[in-house]
Amino acid sequence: MAGAAETPAAARVSHVYPHGSRLNERGRLEIGGCDVIELAEEFGTPAYVYAEDDIRSRAREFQDAFRRRTDRFEVVYASKAFPCTAVYRLLAEEGLSCDVASGGELFLALRGGFDPKKIYLHGNNKSVAEIRYALDAGVGTIVIDSFDELERLEEMAPGQRVMLRVTPGIKPDTHAYISTGQEDSKFGFGVEEVPRAIDRIDRLELVGLHAHIGSQVFQLDPYEKLAEVLTAVGDYPLLNLGGGLGIAYTADQEPPSIDAYVESLLRGAPEGVTVLCEPGRSLVGNAGVTIYRVGTVKEIPNVRTYVAVDGGMSDNLRPMLYNARYEAEIADRFGGASLCTVAGKHCESGDILVEDVLLDDPRPGDVLVTPATGAYGHAMANNYNGIPRPPVIFCRDGDARVVVRRDTYEDLAARDAV
Repeated sequence: MAGAAETPAAARVSHVYPHGSRLNERGRLEIGGCDVIELAEEFGTPAYVYAEDDIRSRAREFQDAFRRRTDRFEVVYASKAFPCTAVYRLLAEEGLSCDVASGGELFLALRGGFDPKKIYLHGNNKSVAEIRYALDAGVGTIVIDSFDELERLEEMAPGQRVMLRVTPGIKPDTHAYISTGQEDSKFGFGVEEVPRAIDRIDRLELVGLHAHIGSQVFQLDPYEKLAEVLTAVGDYPLLNLGGGLGIAYTADQEPPSIDAYVESLLRGAPEGVTVLCEPGRSLVGNAGVTIYRVGTVKEIPNVRTYVAVDGGMSDNLRPMLYNARYEAEIADRFGGASLCTVAGKHCESGDILVEDVLLDDPRPGDVLVTPATGAYGHAMANNYNGIPRPPVIFCRDGDARVVVRRDTYEDLAARDAV
């Protein structure tokens, strides 16, 4: 699918859209050089659409930011943000390592071509089967999350490289559901428990400490404090400061740059230590958008105008889980003055994707786009109401390819045993 040639009439769009996105001379949104209206016609809606080069450029930006300052670093993709074989393959090609939080994510990471030695296995309740799978696959590092797990690994995996996950007692300014560094957390060892955990390690190779304070973080001061907290715990060759760098979901949000984030990580770390970080959302979040088809427009005089689309909480659960705020536009008529609420098609009054957004005279048949859905859209997609999950489309230089196909109705019954 060829993109339109650049013309004086073409216009860039806000930073919440993938790098290189624009409105072409027909006023249509292009992602990765592909006309979104044409994508909707060819692949149907809803669909997740990614600019492949956006992901690659952000991966390189993280690595370059470290290289300008040190040669002791490792960028580890936090793959729960977008666990898809194609993106695992892409980021393995870019030289990143990978963290996985389940046996399923491990399966996909291996299928995508990650060297198992560059994989970190996370999880607050890893099953024996998942640990065995990781050991059989040759996973490089297991991040221990509890005393029970420590004892399990001592028995199952003598000689295995491990890190301890520390709960540092740092609570960033973010949603409570994605804050993980505070003292009251299901994750990791409290700082005062770490010496006892270290004393219990006998047959494992402890190579470092790990902590993660939360997600969608805009303030950088907590990262400097985090490095100081972990350094005070002990002297280890690896210091994993987690991820959590926020992204822009709306045009008024200005998250810290990757360069500033990396600087804050290294500022608090001691000399000679290899610093790891785990970007997920900040690698893929703004690289993706979701496209929908408008089905109905319901105007309630003096109350609200509902614009109903052919997706909803089955393809983007975040507004329902976290009250997350998104933007929306009609793909070939950006801007507008009609105050609307974008509703999903599911049998729930709470199935609202975007509340109170200005659109340009929406009508049935329009293609509507919500940006910044590259993280935790596909990852949390579900079949509520028997809705097939959307496909994932990668776009680059005007060419589009399906990397995850759309569910079929037959898929809904594929696991039935009767």
